[in-house]
Amino acid sequence: MATERRFCRFARNVPERGLEPVYTTEVPEGGFCLSAFLAITDGEGRVLMGHLNPNADWARIGALDASRAKTHSKGWMLPSSHLLLYESPQEAARRVLKEQLGMELELSGPTTATEVWSPERSPGRRHWDFEFIFKGDAAKGSVRSHDAWRELKFVDTRKTPRAEIARSHDDVLVNAGFEF
Repeated sequence: MATERRFCRFARNVPERGLEPVYTTEVPEGGFCLSAFLAITDGEGRVLMGHLNPNADWARIGALDASRAKTHSKGWMLPSSHLLLYESPQEAARRVLKEQLGMELELSGPTTATEVWSPERSPGRRHWDFEFIFKGDAAKGSVRSHDAWRELKFVDTRKTPRAEIARSHDDVLVNAGFEF
C-alpha cells in the first residue's frame, strides 16, 4: 500500500524495491542539526553560560565557522556543539565538557526538543533542530576560565534579557525549564 507521507527514515539508497514511500533519500532543503547542550547550574538557579572567544577553534569544538563565531561571541551561549557523525548525544556531552570547559561532571539526561524554523539568511527554507539537553550541577569555584570563552559565568536567566542570548540558546533554555 502506498502513502503520500514522507517519513524521517533517512537512507542514501532505499534498501529494496517497494519501500520508497517509507524512506527519505535527501537532506531537507534547509538542513537539520543534531546538537548537545549543557545546562549546568550552580544550585541557586543560575546556568553556566559564556561569551565565546572567536579566536578559539570553534570550527573544531562547536561546528561554528569564524564568521558565526565572531557574530555569536556578542551574546551568552551555553556550552554546546553539533554531534559528530555517528557520535551519540552522551558522547557529545562528554566531549563538550572536556573541550569547552576542561572538566568532568556527572550529567543527567538528555531532555530532548525539536524546533522547525526559517532562518533569516534563508527565507522560505525550513531548518530542523534536534536538541539533546544535559543537566548538571557545579559549585561556583569548580568552574574555571577556559580558552574557548572570553567570559564564563553562572547567569540568572530571569534577570537576563533574551536579546542578550546568542544563537537561539534562549529557546534551548526554555526547553530545559529555565524562565526569562
